[in-house]
Amino acid sequence: MKILYLVRHAKSSWEDIFQDDFDRPLNERGRKDAPRMAKRLKERDIIPDLLLTSPAERALSTCMIMAERAGYPSSSILKDQRLYHASDEQLLKIVHELNDASDEVMIFCHNPGLTEFVNRLVREPLTDNVPTCGVVCIKLPVTSWKEVRWKNGDVRFYDYPKKGGKAGK
Repeated sequence: MKILYLVRHAKSSWEDIFQDDFDRPLNERGRKDAPRMAKRLKERDIIPDLLLTSPAERALSTCMIMAERAGYPSSSILKDQRLYHASDEQLLKIVHELNDASDEVMIFCHNPGLTEFVNRLVREPLTDNVPTCGVVCIKLPVTSWKEVRWKNGDVRFYDYPKKGGKAGK
């Protein structure tokens, strides 16, 4: 069995409308939500084998904050340029390339590809929008990441900042 945690980056700043999208930092709410969600994951005793992130500033910052709170070494975080605005098909390809030595992987990326990926991966569509800093945990009945297919995942939990407290599904 493999476990996939899919995390949408925390809320980003639009203060500088001329700033390149890739370089947009977290705004105040994002800087508060990321540690809050990290705390909730820690309460669930979640420590993934691998953290993989889009290198875009808002995704990388979200990942770094969550890694720090979980005690995950920042030097072990992997960045993949393909995660920046990846489509659902691109995300599946990235998952297929994961090393099977990692049984629990957390991926930080962006909408709309993230929400589309979640809804295609699980047996029943989950949401029309994974909100910023939302986390979807999917259990996959496979022994290799290469075996992941559409509609074969089960949602273990779905949580996001405005949901409040420990969330379960």
